[in-house]
Order: sequence, then C-alpha cells, then structure tokens
Amino acid sequence: MTKKPDVKNPEVAQVESFPFVLTCGDEGVQINVGRRLSLIGAGVNLEGADEVIEALKKLFGDIRIAASGENDWIKNQLKLDDWAQTDASMQQYVEALADKQGLLYAGFLPFTDPRQLKHDIKGHMVRPKNVHVANKICFTLGGGEQTYNLGQYQVSAEWLHLVNAKLAKKVIEAQVKFYTQISGFKQLATVFEEKGELNKKLVAKNKAILQKIL
Repeated sequence: MTKKPDVKNPEVAQVESFPFVLTCGDEGVQINVGRRLSLIGAGVNLEGADEVIEALKKLFGDIRIAASGENDWIKNQLKLDDWAQTDASMQQYVEALADKQGLLYAGFLPFTDPRQLKHDIKGHMVRPKNVHVANKICFTLGGGEQTYNLGQYQVSAEWLHLVNAKLAKKVIEAQVKFYTQISGFKQLATVFEEKGELNKKLVAKNKAILQKIL
C-alpha cells in the first residue's frame, strides 16, 4: 500500500493503493505497473526540483523514483559523450537524489521488454532508440499519467499551487525549453491531463497557474 500523505485538508489527495513513481518526462518512458509523475531527468540538476519533490511528497505520500535509458537531459547537463556513460550516470545521480529526498529508488528503465523493478514498479523504454517522436507536451494536473501516449512528453504540474510563482515559472519553462530543443525547435502543442486524485478545485488552480506561465 502507498502511504497516504500527511495532510489536514482531505481535499488535497485521496491516494489509492498503486505506487507513484517519479521519472523523466521523456516520451519513451512507459510505466506498466505504477503511476508516473514526471520531471525532466527525474529532477536531477533541475533547479527548483527539491522544492517540487517536497510538494509532490506532500500530495502523494511515499514516492518511488526511477532512472531511464538514453536520457538527453542528463547527457546535456553532465556533458557526456555517449549513451553508455549517460545511462550509468543517470542511475548514479537518480539514486543519490532518492537518498537526498527520502524517495524509494526503484531502479533503471531500459530499452527492453517491461522490467520488474524494486518497490512494485514495472516499466521500460518504448520509443525508437536515439529518436524523439513526440510532438506535444502533456501537463498532468490531478495525479500523474492516466494514459500512456508515445506522442507526448510529460510534465507533472500537480505541485504548482504549493510553490511560489517565480519557482513555478522557472521549473516549467526549463522543461518546455529543453523538450522543444530536442524536438528540433518545433512548436510543441500543449495538452492537459486533469484526471487524478486531487480535488477539482486544486486541479483548476494548477491549470490557471500553468496557463499564466505558458
């Protein structure tokens, strides 16, 4: 069972028994067992990620975290030469982030058949290797990914109402900028996923904040 968040307001979240896992928003990441929450590079080297993760923990209780294969953000941030270095570094950095933030490190999502990871998470990478095919960004507002879609990057935005406006803008814009860059500087469409455990009023609040940023 996933630990319920320690909040006084019952409208904040009603967390079910499935585990939440924080991963990268790369379109290739597919979680077969668990519910995906997304920050680029799983939050590694993303300015403001510590505050965002604390907000997500407040909303959703115990959260797992997983590294993923062929991660462009990590390769760019660490100025690495190849994917073998990138995969190894991402696992190391994500595990360190898990220790720092008190998250459960689930393991590594590879380009294979779905792999059973630790802490009741199962998943893998499904996009073509070394190719990005997404043409839009999906912002989740109510409780992570509801339906997987290879055509979109994913960015969690459930936390927006819990941080200040300056931090929210910085974290969202950094992710949008990078996903646009790796897509060849195309104009990426934006879509919103509003289903989930959060109260509808909070979903609407998150959406209003996000629309001001975008």
